[in-house]
Amino acid sequence: QVQLVETGGGLVQAGGSLRLSCATSGGTFSSFAMAWFRQAPGKEREFVAGASWRRSITNYADSVKGRFTISRDNAKNTVYLQMNNLKPEDTAIYYCGAGEYSGGSYVSGYSYWGQGTQVTVSS
Repeated sequence: QVQLVETGGGLVQAGGSLRLSCATSGGTFSSFAMAWFRQAPGKEREFVAGASWRRSITNYADSVKGRFTISRDNAKNTVYLQMNNLKPEDTAIYYCGAGEYSGGSYVSGYSYWGQGTQVTVSS
């Protein structure tokens, strides 16, 4: 089965950086569109960043544009989210999602999910 495992979360101060990793197995990673979502307590899961498998087309939520960067390493079957200049409002559980086609910014566009990794940004 396709499995996704997120790592790299933690507690950082505002202005700091974290690099999240999403390791995949059980599928053809290079054929998947990949995305990062996040979910804060009491809120719906929110799109953060996405990357297609062909020509590395990327897109970002307005709230993170210019601060976060999504990238993928097909040789390692891993997608990353580099998060710079973190803010307290970035605090959430971050989830990695995978889909066979470009899923856009909708949860329903992705078929597989990791267990999430907690990111907490203090002021």
